[in-house]
Amino acid sequence: MGKVKIKRKSTLIDMTAMSDVTVLLLTFFMLTSTFLQKEPVTVMTPSSVSEEKVPVANLTQILVSPEGKVFISLAGDPDSKENPDWGTEPMRIAVLERAVSEYNRLHPSKQIKLSPQQKLTFSKINAFGVPFQALPSFLSLSQLDQDKIMQDMTRADVGIPVNDNRDLDHPNEFQIWMRAIYNSGNDNLQSAMKKGEGIAVKADRGTEYRIVQNVLDNLQTLKMNRFSIMTALKTEQD
Repeated sequence: MGKVKIKRKSTLIDMTAMSDVTVLLLTFFMLTSTFLQKEPVTVMTPSSVSEEKVPVANLTQILVSPEGKVFISLAGDPDSKENPDWGTEPMRIAVLERAVSEYNRLHPSKQIKLSPQQKLTFSKINAFGVPFQALPSFLSLSQLDQDKIMQDMTRADVGIPVNDNRDLDHPNEFQIWMRAIYNSGNDNLQSAMKKGEGIAVKADRGTEYRIVQNVLDNLQTLKMNRFSIMTALKTEQD
């Protein structure tokens, strides 16, 4: 008796619904995710068991590279409809103007001037770190050229100058920036700094202790005694 041949039929799966779900999930994650801001240098933070998260708004982050270069990044109030000047970009401009004004007062023979376009450029930069004297030329460069400069840790014009100064009548450049940030006019940021939630120090695990301690001493000289140290979560291998 011959075998009965079963007619083969093509299998057709309608993927329309699956595609719709995929697009919806992708859209959801894009709208709800917090994207990492570009930093001038990549640092490997030391490990700890702390699971406390650093806020992403109303935050001053101090970045210390393995070479000892200091950078600052600013994030303002995301809910700034009632107080638009508290938003990140307007606040950065206010900080810049206050810091430059203070620097010019302290250094009348070395005053710098910034154009409205240069101030606008500064407001778009997440992390900054050049001496005041280099600011005008730096802010006149394209973003590509700025990135090239900021990534060269051997340059003398990279990094905010900081020393062990304790005379606040003649603050160093790091102290000028930090006081300008505190007095930026953003009450929410100032309140966060008072609570210790508005300042975070991020340093590479290979950075010399004396360099990090110098930054912390400067904060304490400014009476900014409450701050966070950013770390990576310790794993079983650690």
